[in-house]
Amino acid sequence: MQSVAPGLVDLVKNVDSRWYLHFLTCRPSLRSLATMRKESLLKIKGVGKKYAAVIASWQKEAHFSIDVDLVSSMIIEDAKRILALMEAIATIENEFEPLCEQSDLARTIGSIPGFGPISSAELAGEIDDLSRFPQDMSLALYLGMAPLDNSSGKKEGCKVAKSVNTRTKAAMMVAVAHHSWQVEESKRYYEKKRLEGKKHNQAIRSLGRHLVRVIWSLIKEKRFYEIREENERNILKMA
Repeated sequence: MQSVAPGLVDLVKNVDSRWYLHFLTCRPSLRSLATMRKESLLKIKGVGKKYAAVIASWQKEAHFSIDVDLVSSMIIEDAKRILALMEAIATIENEFEPLCEQSDLARTIGSIPGFGPISSAELAGEIDDLSRFPQDMSLALYLGMAPLDNSSGKKEGCKVAKSVNTRTKAAMMVAVAHHSWQVEESKRYYEKKRLEGKKHNQAIRSLGRHLVRVIWSLIKEKRFYEIREENERNILKMA
């Protein structure tokens, strides 16, 4: 979208913000977004005075490529599908919440920012009993957060251990990514790994390895996650 409507993407940090998606889909074309009045903007779900002002600032300098009319409908339809998917996920999460409340393990995992009901229930169900794992590294391998080194003299890389549970790995990848968006120190750690040359999934797994230690400690100590900036910084220094 950046190529057809420069600046429109820059309105938000995360393009999956609900208010932003509602804004994109409120008119039949992207061009028409640039001429919306403040009264109309305030009627859009999630767009209050703050975001209306952000949009108004963009509108003053809004410009589009010559191809915008060709792809406008596709972008809007994609945004509508994302909104529908988000609503479906929210419905499923609401169904999972009562189940999570019945599981001490799911409640513990769910106390970590970014670990929603679906991921927490998936992880709790697959982990089942922590005594199955002799140490946190064993749990990390099972969750797919500790890939084995597969480097050679000519190239660097890693391979996934055969003991990985693919269901829990998928749940962890989603939860850790959401966690990195919500906890500033974790976000900085992720960005540091990207600057070191790691790809997105590699950086997420690096952060995930540390969060496995957190999960291990929380379960062992029978407590919930607390955001303490100094503690979070100490955990992430261990890389």
